[in-house]
Amino acid sequence: MEIIKYPGREEWCSLVKRSTMDVTTLFDTVRTVLDDVRERGDEAVRMYEEKFDKVRLDALQVSEEEIREAENLISEELRQAIRVAKANIERFHASQRFEGKKIETAPGVTCWQKAVAIEKVGLYVPGGTAPLFSTVLMLAVPARIAGCREIVLCTPPDKEGKVHPAILFAAEEAGVSKIFKAGGIQAIAAMAYGTESIPKVHKIFGPGNQYVTAAKQLVSLKEVAIDMPAGPSEVEVIADTTANPEFIAADFLSQAEHGADSQAILLTSSDAIIEPVVKAIETQLERLPRKEITEKALAHSRIIVLRDTREIIDFTNLYAPEHLIIQTADYASIAERIENAGSVFLGPYTPESAGDYASGTNHTLPTNGYAKAYSGVNLDSFIKKITFQEISSEGIRSLGDTIRVMAENERLEAHRNAVTVRLNAL
Repeated sequence: MEIIKYPGREEWCSLVKRSTMDVTTLFDTVRTVLDDVRERGDEAVRMYEEKFDKVRLDALQVSEEEIREAENLISEELRQAIRVAKANIERFHASQRFEGKKIETAPGVTCWQKAVAIEKVGLYVPGGTAPLFSTVLMLAVPARIAGCREIVLCTPPDKEGKVHPAILFAAEEAGVSKIFKAGGIQAIAAMAYGTESIPKVHKIFGPGNQYVTAAKQLVSLKEVAIDMPAGPSEVEVIADTTANPEFIAADFLSQAEHGADSQAILLTSSDAIIEPVVKAIETQLERLPRKEITEKALAHSRIIVLRDTREIIDFTNLYAPEHLIIQTADYASIAERIENAGSVFLGPYTPESAGDYASGTNHTLPTNGYAKAYSGVNLDSFIKKITFQEISSEGIRSLGDTIRVMAENERLEAHRNAVTVRLNAL
Protein backbone atom coordinates (compact mmCIF):
# COMPACT_ATOMS: atom_id res chain seq x y z
CA MET A 1 0.00 0.00 0.00
CA GLU A 2 1.02 3.55 -0.68
CA ILE A 3 1.31 5.85 2.34
CA ILE A 4 0.90 9.55 1.50
CA LYS A 5 1.42 12.25 4.11
CA TYR A 6 -0.02 15.75 4.02
CA PRO A 7 -0.67 16.11 0.27
CA GLY A 8 -1.53 19.62 -0.88
CA ARG A 9 -5.05 20.25 -2.14
CA GLU A 10 -3.70 20.62 -5.66
CA GLU A 11 -2.73 16.91 -5.48
CA TRP A 12 -6.13 15.66 -4.34
CA CYS A 13 -7.69 15.33 -7.81
CA SER A 14 -5.02 12.82 -8.83
CA LEU A 15 -5.38 10.95 -5.51
CA VAL A 16 -9.13 10.41 -5.89
CA LYS A 17 -8.82 8.91 -9.38
CA ARG A 18 -9.67 5.23 -9.59
CA SER A 19 -7.70 2.84 -11.76
CA THR A 20 -10.77 1.85 -13.75
CA MET A 21 -10.87 0.57 -17.28
CA ASP A 22 -12.49 2.75 -19.94
CA VAL A 23 -15.34 0.45 -20.96
CA THR A 24 -15.91 2.38 -24.18
CA THR A 25 -12.91 0.45 -25.57
CA LEU A 26 -15.07 -2.69 -25.30
CA PHE A 27 -18.08 -1.26 -27.14
CA ASP A 28 -17.32 -2.83 -30.53
CA THR A 29 -16.97 -6.32 -29.02
CA VAL A 30 -20.01 -5.88 -26.81
CA ARG A 31 -22.16 -4.48 -29.62
CA THR A 32 -21.48 -7.59 -31.73
CA VAL A 33 -22.93 -9.85 -29.01
CA LEU A 34 -25.86 -7.51 -28.34
CA ASP A 35 -26.82 -7.42 -32.02
CA ASP A 36 -26.50 -11.20 -32.35
CA VAL A 37 -28.81 -11.85 -29.39
CA ARG A 38 -31.30 -9.30 -30.70
CA GLU A 39 -31.35 -11.11 -34.06
CA ARG A 40 -31.19 -14.77 -33.00
CA GLY A 41 -32.62 -14.79 -29.48
CA ASP A 42 -32.27 -17.99 -27.44
CA GLU A 43 -30.04 -19.64 -30.01
CA ALA A 44 -27.45 -16.87 -29.64
CA VAL A 45 -27.68 -16.88 -25.83
CA ARG A 46 -27.03 -20.64 -25.75
CA MET A 47 -24.12 -20.24 -28.16
CA TYR A 48 -22.46 -17.56 -25.99
CA GLU A 49 -23.09 -19.62 -22.86
CA GLU A 50 -21.16 -22.45 -24.47
CA LYS A 51 -18.42 -20.06 -25.59
CA PHE A 52 -17.98 -18.03 -22.40
CA ASP A 53 -19.35 -20.19 -19.56
CA LYS A 54 -18.30 -23.51 -21.14
CA VAL A 55 -21.71 -25.12 -20.77
CA ARG A 56 -24.21 -26.46 -23.32
CA LEU A 57 -27.76 -25.71 -22.21
CA ASP A 58 -30.95 -27.38 -23.41
CA ALA A 59 -33.16 -24.89 -21.59
CA LEU A 60 -32.36 -21.40 -20.34
CA GLN A 61 -35.03 -21.15 -17.64
CA VAL A 62 -34.38 -22.71 -14.24
CA SER A 63 -37.04 -25.35 -13.65
CA GLU A 64 -39.43 -25.53 -10.69
CA GLU A 65 -37.76 -28.79 -9.72
CA GLU A 66 -34.33 -27.12 -9.54
CA ILE A 67 -35.78 -24.35 -7.37
CA ARG A 68 -37.41 -26.88 -5.02
CA GLU A 69 -34.18 -28.88 -4.75
CA ALA A 70 -32.15 -25.80 -3.86
CA GLU A 71 -33.60 -25.49 -0.36
CA ASN A 72 -32.22 -28.90 0.59
CA LEU A 73 -28.82 -28.27 -0.97
CA ILE A 74 -27.87 -25.51 1.46
CA SER A 75 -27.54 -25.71 5.22
CA GLU A 76 -30.31 -24.79 7.64
CA GLU A 77 -27.90 -22.19 9.06
CA LEU A 78 -27.61 -20.46 5.68
CA ARG A 79 -31.37 -20.69 5.06
CA GLN A 80 -32.01 -18.92 8.36
CA ALA A 81 -29.35 -16.28 7.65
CA ILE A 82 -30.95 -15.50 4.27
CA ARG A 83 -34.37 -15.22 5.90
CA VAL A 84 -33.12 -12.86 8.63
CA ALA A 85 -31.33 -10.67 6.07
CA LYS A 86 -34.41 -10.65 3.84
CA ALA A 87 -36.62 -9.55 6.73
CA ASN A 88 -34.31 -6.64 7.61
CA ILE A 89 -33.98 -5.54 3.98
CA GLU A 90 -37.76 -5.77 3.66
CA ARG A 91 -38.35 -3.70 6.81
CA PHE A 92 -35.97 -0.93 5.76
CA HIS A 93 -37.17 -0.66 2.17
CA ALA A 94 -40.86 -0.84 3.12
CA SER A 95 -40.29 2.29 5.22
CA GLN A 96 -39.42 4.16 2.00
CA ARG A 97 -42.93 3.95 0.52
CA PHE A 98 -43.98 7.21 -1.13
CA GLU A 99 -47.11 8.98 0.06
CA GLY A 100 -48.26 11.61 -2.40
CA LYS A 101 -50.15 14.69 -1.21
CA LYS A 102 -52.66 16.75 -3.13
CA ILE A 103 -51.51 20.38 -3.18
CA GLU A 104 -53.59 23.36 -4.21
CA THR A 105 -50.95 25.51 -5.93
CA ALA A 106 -53.49 28.27 -6.67
CA PRO A 107 -57.25 28.62 -6.09
CA GLY A 108 -58.91 25.87 -8.14
CA VAL A 109 -55.58 24.32 -9.25
CA THR A 110 -54.76 20.95 -7.63
CA CYS A 111 -51.56 18.92 -8.32
CA TRP A 112 -50.31 15.60 -7.00
CA GLN A 113 -47.99 12.66 -7.67
CA LYS A 114 -48.71 8.95 -7.78
CA ALA A 115 -46.02 6.29 -7.39
CA VAL A 116 -46.34 3.42 -9.89
CA ALA A 117 -44.10 0.36 -9.98
CA ILE A 118 -42.02 -0.34 -13.08
CA GLU A 119 -43.91 -3.26 -14.58
CA LYS A 120 -40.98 -5.48 -15.65
CA VAL A 121 -37.49 -5.39 -14.14
CA GLY A 122 -34.41 -7.49 -14.86
CA LEU A 123 -31.88 -8.42 -12.20
CA TYR A 124 -28.35 -9.49 -13.08
CA VAL A 125 -26.40 -11.51 -10.53
CA PRO A 126 -22.79 -12.30 -11.52
CA GLY A 127 -21.14 -15.69 -11.26
CA GLY A 128 -17.37 -15.73 -10.85
CA THR A 129 -15.57 -16.74 -7.70
CA ALA A 130 -18.48 -16.41 -5.25
CA PRO A 131 -22.27 -16.87 -5.44
CA LEU A 132 -23.73 -13.40 -4.76
CA PHE A 133 -27.03 -14.52 -3.26
CA SER A 134 -27.02 -11.34 -1.14
CA THR A 135 -27.40 -9.28 -4.33
CA VAL A 136 -30.53 -11.28 -5.14
CA LEU A 137 -32.07 -10.07 -1.88
CA MET A 138 -30.90 -6.48 -2.36
CA LEU A 139 -32.60 -6.24 -5.75
CA ALA A 140 -35.58 -8.56 -5.61
CA VAL A 141 -36.92 -7.56 -2.18
CA PRO A 142 -37.45 -3.86 -3.00
CA ALA A 143 -38.74 -4.79 -6.47
CA ARG A 144 -41.43 -6.92 -4.87
CA ILE A 145 -42.29 -4.27 -2.26
CA ALA A 146 -42.57 -1.67 -5.03
CA GLY A 147 -45.08 -3.92 -6.80
CA CYS A 148 -43.17 -4.84 -9.97
CA ARG A 149 -45.33 -7.40 -11.78
CA GLU A 150 -42.50 -9.35 -13.38
CA ILE A 151 -39.07 -9.78 -11.75
CA VAL A 152 -36.65 -11.57 -14.08
CA LEU A 153 -33.27 -12.80 -12.85
CA CYS A 154 -30.33 -13.81 -15.03
CA THR A 155 -27.21 -15.44 -13.62
CA PRO A 156 -24.48 -17.55 -15.26
CA PRO A 157 -24.60 -21.31 -14.64
CA ASP A 158 -21.62 -23.44 -13.68
CA LYS A 159 -20.02 -25.93 -16.09
CA GLU A 160 -22.64 -28.53 -15.14
CA GLY A 161 -25.42 -26.14 -16.14
CA LYS A 162 -26.47 -25.52 -12.54
CA VAL A 163 -27.14 -22.29 -10.67
CA HIS A 164 -25.80 -22.13 -7.12
CA PRO A 165 -28.59 -23.30 -4.76
CA ALA A 166 -28.16 -20.29 -2.44
CA ILE A 167 -28.99 -17.98 -5.36
CA LEU A 168 -32.08 -20.05 -6.20
CA PHE A 169 -33.21 -20.18 -2.57
CA ALA A 170 -32.75 -16.41 -2.11
CA ALA A 171 -34.62 -15.75 -5.36
CA GLU A 172 -37.55 -17.92 -4.28
CA GLU A 173 -37.65 -16.28 -0.83
CA ALA A 174 -37.51 -12.78 -2.32
CA GLY A 175 -40.26 -13.33 -4.89
CA VAL A 176 -38.43 -13.53 -8.22
CA SER A 177 -40.83 -14.45 -11.04
CA LYS A 178 -38.46 -16.27 -13.43
CA ILE A 179 -34.79 -17.30 -13.26
CA PHE A 180 -32.61 -17.86 -16.32
CA LYS A 181 -29.17 -19.41 -16.86
CA ALA A 182 -27.46 -16.61 -18.73
CA GLY A 183 -24.44 -14.50 -17.90
CA GLY A 184 -22.39 -11.63 -19.24
CA ILE A 185 -23.28 -9.56 -22.29
CA GLN A 186 -25.78 -12.15 -23.54
CA ALA A 187 -27.84 -11.88 -20.34
CA ILE A 188 -28.03 -8.09 -20.58
CA ALA A 189 -28.96 -8.35 -24.27
CA ALA A 190 -31.67 -10.92 -23.57
CA MET A 191 -33.31 -8.75 -20.91
CA ALA A 192 -32.98 -5.61 -23.04
CA TYR A 193 -34.41 -7.04 -26.27
CA GLY A 194 -36.30 -10.14 -25.17
CA THR A 195 -35.87 -13.65 -26.59
CA GLU A 196 -38.17 -16.65 -27.02
CA SER A 197 -37.53 -17.58 -23.37
CA ILE A 198 -36.35 -14.43 -21.61
CA PRO A 199 -38.82 -11.54 -21.36
CA LYS A 200 -37.89 -8.00 -22.36
CA VAL A 201 -37.79 -5.75 -19.28
CA HIS A 202 -38.02 -2.00 -18.76
CA LYS A 203 -35.08 -1.55 -16.35
CA ILE A 204 -31.98 -3.62 -15.60
CA PHE A 205 -30.24 -3.78 -12.22
CA GLY A 206 -27.12 -5.45 -10.89
CA PRO A 207 -23.33 -5.46 -10.85
CA GLY A 208 -20.94 -7.16 -13.25
CA ASN A 209 -17.55 -7.06 -14.92
CA GLN A 210 -16.43 -4.52 -17.51
CA TYR A 211 -18.29 -6.32 -20.30
CA VAL A 212 -21.55 -6.30 -18.36
CA THR A 213 -21.03 -2.62 -17.50
CA ALA A 214 -20.40 -1.78 -21.16
CA ALA A 215 -23.46 -3.80 -22.23
CA LYS A 216 -25.68 -2.00 -19.72
CA GLN A 217 -24.43 1.37 -20.92
CA LEU A 218 -25.11 0.52 -24.56
CA VAL A 219 -28.61 -0.87 -24.08
CA SER A 220 -29.51 2.11 -21.89
CA LEU A 221 -29.03 4.47 -24.84
CA LYS A 222 -32.41 3.51 -26.31
CA GLU A 223 -33.75 0.14 -25.12
CA VAL A 224 -34.05 0.11 -21.32
CA ALA A 225 -33.18 2.06 -18.20
CA ILE A 226 -30.37 0.87 -15.89
CA ASP A 227 -29.79 1.32 -12.19
CA MET A 228 -26.59 3.39 -12.30
CA PRO A 229 -23.08 3.54 -13.80
CA ALA A 230 -20.82 1.02 -12.09
CA GLY A 231 -17.16 0.38 -11.47
CA PRO A 232 -15.00 -1.64 -9.06
CA SER A 233 -16.07 -1.66 -5.42
CA GLU A 234 -14.40 0.69 -2.92
CA VAL A 235 -14.28 1.72 0.74
CA GLU A 236 -12.93 4.72 2.59
CA VAL A 237 -12.20 4.56 6.31
CA ILE A 238 -11.87 7.69 8.44
CA ALA A 239 -10.08 6.93 11.71
CA ASP A 240 -8.44 8.66 14.66
CA THR A 241 -6.37 7.39 17.59
CA THR A 242 -9.48 6.01 19.31
CA ALA A 243 -10.03 3.52 16.47
CA ASN A 244 -9.12 -0.13 16.87
CA PRO A 245 -6.39 -0.99 14.28
CA GLU A 246 -7.72 -4.56 14.06
CA PHE A 247 -11.14 -3.24 13.06
CA ILE A 248 -9.67 -0.93 10.42
CA ALA A 249 -7.56 -3.75 8.98
CA ALA A 250 -10.57 -6.05 8.84
CA ASP A 251 -12.60 -3.41 7.00
CA PHE A 252 -9.75 -2.80 4.55
CA LEU A 253 -9.43 -6.49 3.76
CA SER A 254 -13.15 -7.19 3.54
CA GLN A 255 -13.31 -4.61 0.77
CA ALA A 256 -10.08 -5.65 -0.94
CA GLU A 257 -11.19 -9.30 -1.23
CA HIS A 258 -14.09 -8.28 -3.52
CA GLY A 259 -11.74 -8.23 -6.49
CA ALA A 260 -8.29 -7.32 -7.74
CA ASP A 261 -9.57 -3.94 -8.94
CA SER A 262 -11.20 -2.99 -5.62
CA GLN A 263 -9.78 -0.09 -3.62
CA ALA A 264 -9.52 0.78 0.08
CA ILE A 265 -8.44 4.17 1.45
CA LEU A 266 -7.70 5.18 5.03
CA LEU A 267 -7.87 8.87 5.92
CA THR A 268 -6.47 10.04 9.23
CA SER A 269 -4.84 13.07 10.80
CA SER A 270 -2.71 10.90 13.09
CA ASP A 271 0.60 9.29 12.06
CA ALA A 272 0.40 7.10 15.15
CA ILE A 273 -2.21 4.69 13.80
CA ILE A 274 -0.40 3.90 10.55
CA GLU A 275 2.05 1.29 11.82
CA PRO A 276 -0.52 -0.66 13.94
CA VAL A 277 -2.97 -0.69 11.02
CA VAL A 278 -0.36 -1.89 8.50
CA LYS A 279 0.77 -4.67 10.90
CA ALA A 280 -2.82 -5.76 11.48
CA ILE A 281 -3.47 -5.87 7.72
CA GLU A 282 -0.36 -8.00 7.16
CA THR A 283 -1.33 -10.43 9.94
CA GLN A 284 -4.98 -10.80 8.87
CA LEU A 285 -4.07 -11.07 5.18
CA GLU A 286 -2.11 -14.28 5.80
CA ARG A 287 -5.27 -16.02 7.01
CA LEU A 288 -7.42 -15.17 3.99
CA PRO A 289 -8.27 -17.83 1.37
CA ARG A 290 -8.58 -15.04 -1.23
CA LYS A 291 -5.15 -13.68 -0.33
CA GLU A 292 -3.89 -13.40 -3.90
CA ILE A 293 -6.88 -11.34 -5.06
CA THR A 294 -6.77 -9.22 -1.92
CA GLU A 295 -3.07 -8.41 -2.36
CA LYS A 296 -3.74 -7.10 -5.86
CA ALA A 297 -6.40 -4.75 -4.52
CA LEU A 298 -4.11 -3.57 -1.71
CA ALA A 299 -1.48 -2.65 -4.31
CA HIS A 300 -3.60 0.32 -5.38
CA SER A 301 -5.03 1.06 -1.94
CA ARG A 302 -3.76 3.96 0.15
CA ILE A 303 -3.27 5.42 3.59
CA ILE A 304 -3.45 9.21 3.43
CA VAL A 305 -2.55 11.47 6.33
CA LEU A 306 -4.24 14.87 6.23
CA ARG A 307 -3.83 17.90 8.47
CA ASP A 308 -7.17 18.05 10.25
CA THR A 309 -10.82 17.00 10.26
CA ARG A 310 -11.80 19.71 7.81
CA GLU A 311 -9.36 18.40 5.20
CA ILE A 312 -10.60 14.83 5.82
CA ILE A 313 -14.21 15.87 5.19
CA ASP A 314 -13.32 17.91 2.10
CA PHE A 315 -11.25 15.04 0.67
CA THR A 316 -14.06 12.57 1.39
CA ASN A 317 -16.65 14.69 -0.41
CA LEU A 318 -14.29 14.94 -3.38
CA TYR A 319 -13.62 11.19 -3.43
CA ALA A 320 -17.36 10.37 -2.97
CA PRO A 321 -16.78 6.79 -1.76
CA GLU A 322 -19.15 3.91 -2.38
CA HIS A 323 -18.74 2.83 1.25
CA LEU A 324 -17.61 5.17 4.03
CA ILE A 325 -16.68 3.90 7.48
CA ILE A 326 -16.17 6.51 10.23
CA GLN A 327 -14.31 5.23 13.30
CA THR A 328 -13.60 8.38 15.29
CA ALA A 329 -14.58 9.74 18.69
CA ASP A 330 -16.76 12.38 16.98
CA TYR A 331 -18.16 10.17 14.20
CA ALA A 332 -21.69 11.60 14.45
CA SER A 333 -20.39 15.15 13.97
CA ILE A 334 -18.30 14.13 10.95
CA ALA A 335 -21.21 12.19 9.44
CA GLU A 336 -23.37 15.32 9.44
CA ARG A 337 -20.89 17.01 7.12
CA ILE A 338 -20.69 14.19 4.56
CA GLU A 339 -22.40 15.13 1.31
CA ASN A 340 -21.09 12.54 -1.16
CA ALA A 341 -21.14 8.84 -0.26
CA GLY A 342 -23.08 5.73 -1.20
CA SER A 343 -23.56 4.23 2.27
CA VAL A 344 -22.06 5.36 5.60
CA PHE A 345 -21.11 3.09 8.53
CA LEU A 346 -20.81 4.80 11.90
CA GLY A 347 -18.81 3.85 14.99
CA PRO A 348 -16.52 0.98 15.89
CA TYR A 349 -19.11 -1.82 15.69
CA THR A 350 -20.55 -1.11 12.24
CA PRO A 351 -18.53 -3.01 9.62
CA GLU A 352 -19.22 -2.58 5.92
CA SER A 353 -20.14 -6.26 5.76
CA ALA A 354 -23.27 -5.47 7.83
CA GLY A 355 -24.59 -3.35 4.98
CA ASP A 356 -23.37 -5.86 2.42
CA TYR A 357 -25.57 -8.54 3.94
CA ALA A 358 -28.06 -8.04 6.69
CA SER A 359 -28.51 -4.65 8.40
CA GLY A 360 -31.29 -3.80 5.94
CA THR A 361 -29.68 -1.07 3.83
CA ASN A 362 -28.96 -1.75 0.18
CA HIS A 363 -25.50 -2.76 -1.03
CA THR A 364 -26.00 -1.82 -4.69
CA LEU A 365 -24.26 1.55 -4.56
CA PRO A 366 -22.65 4.17 -6.84
CA THR A 367 -18.90 3.72 -7.33
CA ASN A 368 -16.14 5.65 -9.08
CA GLY A 369 -17.26 9.01 -7.67
CA TYR A 370 -20.84 8.68 -8.95
CA ALA A 371 -22.09 9.18 -5.38
CA LYS A 372 -21.84 12.90 -6.18
CA ALA A 373 -24.97 12.54 -8.29
CA TYR A 374 -26.46 9.05 -7.78
CA SER A 375 -28.15 7.29 -4.88
CA GLY A 376 -27.77 3.61 -4.12
CA VAL A 377 -30.61 1.28 -5.07
CA ASN A 378 -33.72 1.94 -2.98
CA LEU A 379 -37.48 1.57 -3.32
CA ASP A 380 -37.67 4.59 -5.64
CA SER A 381 -35.34 2.77 -8.06
CA PHE A 382 -38.23 0.44 -8.91
CA ILE A 383 -40.86 3.17 -9.11
CA LYS A 384 -41.84 5.91 -11.52
CA LYS A 385 -43.88 8.88 -10.38
CA ILE A 386 -46.74 10.21 -12.47
CA THR A 387 -47.95 13.76 -11.91
CA PHE A 388 -51.62 14.70 -12.00
CA GLN A 389 -53.37 18.04 -12.10
CA GLU A 390 -56.98 19.13 -12.03
CA ILE A 391 -58.11 22.68 -12.76
CA SER A 392 -61.62 23.89 -12.03
CA SER A 393 -63.42 26.74 -13.80
CA GLU A 394 -62.29 28.98 -10.97
CA GLY A 395 -58.73 27.74 -11.47
CA ILE A 396 -58.57 28.39 -15.23
CA ARG A 397 -59.94 31.89 -14.62
CA SER A 398 -57.31 32.65 -11.98
CA LEU A 399 -54.36 31.08 -13.82
CA GLY A 400 -55.39 31.58 -17.45
CA ASP A 401 -53.87 35.00 -18.04
CA THR A 402 -50.52 33.86 -16.59
CA ILE A 403 -50.44 30.91 -18.99
CA ARG A 404 -51.47 33.06 -21.97
CA VAL A 405 -48.82 35.70 -21.32
CA MET A 406 -46.06 33.09 -21.02
CA ALA A 407 -47.22 31.21 -24.16
CA GLU A 408 -47.44 34.43 -26.16
CA ASN A 409 -43.92 35.44 -25.18
CA GLU A 410 -42.58 32.03 -26.21
CA ARG A 411 -44.45 32.52 -29.51
CA LEU A 412 -46.50 29.36 -29.05
CA GLU A 413 -49.91 30.54 -30.20
CA ALA A 414 -51.60 27.12 -29.99
CA HIS A 415 -50.62 26.92 -26.32
CA ARG A 416 -52.20 30.33 -25.73
CA ASN A 417 -55.30 29.34 -27.64
CA ALA A 418 -55.83 26.18 -25.55
CA VAL A 419 -56.49 28.51 -22.60
CA THR A 420 -58.40 31.16 -24.56
CA VAL A 421 -61.04 28.71 -25.90
CA ARG A 422 -61.76 27.56 -22.37
CA LEU A 423 -62.04 31.06 -20.98
CA ASN A 424 -64.33 32.02 -23.85
CA ALA A 425 -66.52 28.99 -23.08
CA LEU A 426 -66.95 30.28 -19.56
